[in-house]
Amino acid sequence: MAFLTRKEYGELKGWSKQHISKLIQNDRLVLNEAGLVDVDASEQFLAMTRDPSKAGVSARHAQDKQASAPATAPTHPLANTSLPSIPDYQRSRARREHAQAEQIEAQVRKENGSLVEASVVDKAAFEAGRMLRDLLLGLPPQIASELVAMTDPWDIEKHLTASIRRTLEDAERMSLSDLSRALTKS
Repeated sequence: MAFLTRKEYGELKGWSKQHISKLIQNDRLVLNEAGLVDVDASEQFLAMTRDPSKAGVSARHAQDKQASAPATAPTHPLANTSLPSIPDYQRSRARREHAQAEQIEAQVRKENGSLVEASVVDKAAFEAGRMLRDLLLGLPPQIASELVAMTDPWDIEKHLTASIRRTLEDAERMSLSDLSRALTKS
């Protein structure tokens, strides 16, 4: 294994000091404990993490270097070291862009009201259910005195049906206003 200082590695590759620093900041060069560049491992790691869309630019720069330099430095074969597995660049980039697009789409849907937070809906549904329960349980004491005077089963059924319908319509109006109020609070 060949280890070079950052300056020596930069001279070997024909890269500026700033470019070497940028590669180190982005964790694209493999350094040992002493801070020296592991040439073979770094070459392999750079090849694995290279942006394929920049291949044309890299080839053009390599041709320019060959044309301007009388003798080229020997290239190091890629060593088969135990580097961590690097995901495919284009696949990772596509996944990132897809996730960002979904995030933006969700934000737009939330802003135009077609998407709401589940916790808000859960709370509103719970409160609507509790309100309906309370309204229906409050119905018998309200109509008991009216039902006591009735003897005809058909009249009792009509009165009960009408009372339940009124209660459910009241609940519907109340729950719609409560739901819209809960959704506009978030």
